[in-house]
Amino acid sequence: MDTFLQLHLLTSYPPSNLNRDDLGRPKTALMGGATRLRISSQSLKRAWRTSELFETALKGHVGTRTKEMGVKIYRKFSEQGISHKKALEWAGAIAEVFGKRKKALTPAEKKKLKDDENLTTEKKLRKELVEVEIEQLAHFGPAEEQAVWALVDTVIARQAGPEKEELDLLRAKSGAADIALFGRMLASHPSFNMEAAAQVAHAVTVNKVAVEDDFFTAVDDLNNGEEDMGAGHMGETEFGSGVFYLYICIDRRLLLENLDGDQELANKALAALIECAVKVAPGGKQNSFASRAYASFIACETGNQQPRSLSVAFLEPVNEKGKEKNMLAAAIQRLQETRTNMDRVYGPCSATYCEMNAHTREGSLQDMIQCATE
Repeated sequence: MDTFLQLHLLTSYPPSNLNRDDLGRPKTALMGGATRLRISSQSLKRAWRTSELFETALKGHVGTRTKEMGVKIYRKFSEQGISHKKALEWAGAIAEVFGKRKKALTPAEKKKLKDDENLTTEKKLRKELVEVEIEQLAHFGPAEEQAVWALVDTVIARQAGPEKEELDLLRAKSGAADIALFGRMLASHPSFNMEAAAQVAHAVTVNKVAVEDDFFTAVDDLNNGEEDMGAGHMGETEFGSGVFYLYICIDRRLLLENLDGDQELANKALAALIECAVKVAPGGKQNSFASRAYASFIACETGNQQPRSLSVAFLEPVNEKGKEKNMLAAAIQRLQETRTNMDRVYGPCSATYCEMNAHTREGSLQDMIQCATE
C-alpha cells in the first residue's frame, strides 16, 4: 500500500462569507503579494466532521468533542433520583478521567447564586455544574462513550460512586474515524493522544480578491410609511468570491494504525473524507448567500515520495493581467502544468495519479474514491 494520499481541489464559490474573522469579515491571507480569501483548515475539518454525510457514512464510528460530558452524566444521575450532592461528586469523578476539571464555585459564590432572583432554577443549576466540566475539549471515541455510560448505569444500580479501577475509561484505539483522521490531544493523559493521519491546508483563492461591503436594510411590515419613511433596520456585512485551491495529505498507513488495522473502516473514512471535501463547506452566512458549491476539479495522487503541495501554481494570481478569460480553466491548467514540471525536475512524485474535471466532463467522484482506497 502506498503511504501517502494527496488531494488537490479547486472549488469556485460565489459571493460568500464562509469563514469569518473576529470582526465578522471573511478571512484573508497574503500570498504572492496579493490578498486572497481564506477558509481555515479548522473550519473545514469541523464542517466535514459534523456533516450529515460524514455521520451517515461512518455511523457508529464518529466521536464527540466536548467539555460537557460531566454535565450529561450529572443529568442522567439526577433523572434516576441520585441526590444533587452525590450526582455532582460522581459525575465529576468520571469527567475528570478525560481532563482537569474547572474550578467549583466558592461557598460565597454559591450563596450569591442561590439568592439571585433574576435567574431561573435551571440557570442557577447550569452555573453550578461548571465544576463537572473539564477545562479543555476532549474528543470521546465511541468505545469510550460506551464505557462511560456503562459505568453510569452500574453506579446507578448499586447507588454507590465509581471505584478507582472502574475509572479506566480511556482507550488508545477508540474506534472513531474522525479521531483517526484529525487526531486528538488530551493534555492530562498524553499517552492517549493520537497523531492526525490527515493534514489539511487552509483553502485560499487562486485569484486576487477585494473584500466587499453589502449594505442592507430591513422593512417593518407594519410601518405604513405615514410617519416614518425609514427602514426598520440597517446593517452591513462583508463578502468575497473566488476559486479556492485546497490541499489535503493523508498518511494511509497511520490511518490504518489509528483504526487498529481495520482496513474496511479506513477505506470508509477515506471515502467519506473525499466526498465531504468536494461537497461540504463551512456554514457561515449560508442563509444570506446560499454559497453552496461542489469542487470542479480534483487530482488524486498516491505514493511513497515526500508529499508536496501545488500551491506554488498560484503565487501569481490567476487573471492578474486579464489575459486568462476563464478563471477556472486557467487554474486547472496551471495546476496540471505545475505537477508536470515538478515530475520533470524531481522525477515522479507519485506512483498513481487520477483526476476528475467537471469543467471538461472527465473522470468521476467514484474514480477518486477508488484511487484513494485501492
